[in-house]
Amino acid sequence: MSRRTKFKIGLVQMACGPDPEANTAAALRHVTECSGRGASAVCLPELFRTQYFCQREDHAMFDEAEPIPGPTTDQFAAVAREHHTTVFVPLFERRSAGLYHNTTAVIGPDGQLLGKYRKMHIPDDPLYYEKFYFAPGDLGFPTFPLNGGRAGVLICWDQWYPEPARLEALGGAEVLFYPTAIGWHPAEKAEFGRAQHDAWETVQRAHAIANGLYVAVPNRVGHEHGDVRGDRADGPGIEFWGGSFVADPFGRVIAKASQDREEDLIVEVDPAEVETVRRHWPFLRDRRVDAYGPITQRFLDPP
Repeated sequence: MSRRTKFKIGLVQMACGPDPEANTAAALRHVTECSGRGASAVCLPELFRTQYFCQREDHAMFDEAEPIPGPTTDQFAAVAREHHTTVFVPLFERRSAGLYHNTTAVIGPDGQLLGKYRKMHIPDDPLYYEKFYFAPGDLGFPTFPLNGGRAGVLICWDQWYPEPARLEALGGAEVLFYPTAIGWHPAEKAEFGRAQHDAWETVQRAHAIANGLYVAVPNRVGHEHGDVRGDRADGPGIEFWGGSFVADPFGRVIAKASQDREEDLIVEVDPAEVETVRRHWPFLRDRRVDAYGPITQRFLDPP
């Protein structure tokens, strides 16, 4: 077996303003800077083109959706091709009139659209009214070629569920990206903030351990009220907590961003580490696939 070489990935942690075109231009600069620092794959945070508009239910926001492929993927395809970099581009996808998804487009180093992942788990919480905007994904859990191996991508709320991470590992993923938009309700931060953040980081480190892969999580920063082209939501807004990080296949956090400023994380990934951890912790080998049938049920009611 040929031994694959190490490579670098880039995570973009950015603040998002009210102008989608300005956010896109900033994201393109971040991707260019990451590739200039050696990243052969770069992932942007969830819905980076706008402030997080799901803080309210507003039909006007559907105007911000676009097809994939479309104008934004065309811009990132040019950058991917110029710098020979794979780019994970999370977008508000317009599939057809009245049908929209929270989607990550994956663009290969030749500028070709490799495919896309549509967010499968859609939350509906205070200030996270995503069910109003997004239909659940229907493309399953695909993986994509990356540096001679495979990478997977899930989106934000997906990160709380073990099943998607496992399925992408079974699809060959050695790196699992989670583009994210998560933060604190200001009124809850003092009492629950530390525990919420710790739970978020811990559950994703657990995915890295259980599946023997790298987990890479780019988040946004800044206090937002969902201001998009001058339309602003009422209420306290969300304080996005940044903290973008990469965990290795042993679950160790090997790189972590600040909680209050923009920055790019450039992290080296070693395919040999995936191989070593999976040899010593052969969780995939020891799965009892013959016994897991009930997992497809919503709940196991008592007899």
